[in-house]
Amino acid sequence: MQDRQLPIQRITLVTDAWKPQVNGVVTTLSQLVNHLQSQQIEVDVIEPNNYQHLPLPTYPEIPFVWRSKGLEKRILQFQPHAIHIATEGALGWKARRVAIKHHLPFTSAYHTKYPEYIHARFPIPKSWIYAILRRFHGHSERTLVPAPSVLNELKSQGFPKMVLMSRGVDTNIFNPQARTDLGYKTPIYLYVGRIAPEKNLLSFLDLNLVGQKVVVGRGPDLATLEKAYPDVDFVGPKSGAELASYYASADVFVFPSLTDTFGVVNLEAIACGTPVAAFPVTGPKDIVTPGVNGYLNEDLAIAIQQALELKTHPKKIAESIPTYTWQGATKQFLSHLAVIDPTYFKQD
Repeated sequence: MQDRQLPIQRITLVTDAWKPQVNGVVTTLSQLVNHLQSQQIEVDVIEPNNYQHLPLPTYPEIPFVWRSKGLEKRILQFQPHAIHIATEGALGWKARRVAIKHHLPFTSAYHTKYPEYIHARFPIPKSWIYAILRRFHGHSERTLVPAPSVLNELKSQGFPKMVLMSRGVDTNIFNPQARTDLGYKTPIYLYVGRIAPEKNLLSFLDLNLVGQKVVVGRGPDLATLEKAYPDVDFVGPKSGAELASYYASADVFVFPSLTDTFGVVNLEAIACGTPVAAFPVTGPKDIVTPGVNGYLNEDLAIAIQQALELKTHPKKIAESIPTYTWQGATKQFLSHLAVIDPTYFKQD
């Protein structure tokens, strides 16, 4: 059924995370689709807005697909050369069931540390969630992960058949030239991302820092944190050139998360010439080169103070991540797909 010599012209991409959601998964998949289509590869994006869905409890921005009428027919009629199931949500499980039923090989991806995310909200042992995820990915030909540290972590949890697919950044948008005067007192400490428990934002917001803290993004904790931290400027979600101006104009990008698998926002900040301050955990430790484009420390305040000293060299910081391109990530993605022999599908 598989032949790596067969050309890939049609890909079914299944994801529970898609526009208008704003997060690293959506950024990654959107860029991936754009670059695949630029190579004349047809991509059928199967996403929650195509089906009946409800807001996910405690996180209404994320849709839960409870009914996917016509999903099986859609996959089979498209006759894909490869199937990639990008998320382990309800829609991902439904597509997985179809693929297994018809003996169609597929690849999957690990974007999100669900065991840690769920544990941050509910008293559910992380080992239970890891067991569910091992089952999900167990039928996949390959599971794409974003960084070596994540791959090693999942190996220790018994996950098989993992391969790397890195991430990229669009330097036409994210670059030091986007710098402007945001009107804040300096130094400016910036956070970009979801405003949710798993992002460990309090470890940043509770710090006593001279200057201005700025938070870009939205999420379930936004209203609560706005009230609790009136001195922090919560500006809501930003994108494109406006987002780039926040990155480039900040003195330090603060990434307090302990549970991310990568953190595309770190690449965007660095591309804009702004150093990253973070904990030495999965994600940042694969991206940040200490003393060059940021600092990692178990004490976030120390990492921030050290990173402040780097902002005087934005061009050097921006040039420190040449290997992170969406073209390169797309090439990795294509090389890892499990190709379906087109003769599998019977013509009417």
